Amino acid sequence: GVVLRLLPHPPNFSPIAAVALFGAVYLSRKTAFLLPIAAMIVSDVFLGFYEPTVMAAVYISFLLCVMVGLWIKKHKSFLGVFSGSILAGVLFFLITNFAVWIFTPWYAKTLSGLVECYTLALPFFRNTLLGDIFYTGVFFGTYEIIKAVAKKRITRAKAQEQTN
Repeated sequence: GVVLRLLPHPPNFSPIAAVALFGAVYLSRKTAFLLPIAAMIVSDVFLGFYEPTVMAAVYISFLLCVMVGLWIKKHKSFLGVFSGSILAGVLFFLITNFAVWIFTPWYAKTLSGLVECYTLALPFFRNTLLGDIFYTGVFFGTYEIIKAVAKKRITRAKAQEQTN
């Protein structure tokens, strides 16, 4: 997660939500909550810190992604993982842009200011969704493929042992 955030990439095309979802499904609960936050802190050391309340909203959105992952853990299916990656992107978009609207001087503190904030963030939302879907697919897909190959090899090895 840290390395992928530091490499050149389109804005908001990031693996952190996928790290949160994957960690919640396959790692301990404690590790699942710590991993995305640790990845953000370490990468933010290099990328720079910004308005603290907006940063807090970003970090909180990734903690909520972990909670979505905990739901996926109980309902693990392709549809559950795919839906979870979309929900993670939607949560990130809604929470972080609300924080930008409310905590920065960039937008009027009116309904039209809020609408303007969300409207101007739509290109970033597209990248967020694409990144979340892509990295979630890579993480979950790679893990499940490796698990299936390992299971097949173990089964084959046991069968060979029995014939010897």
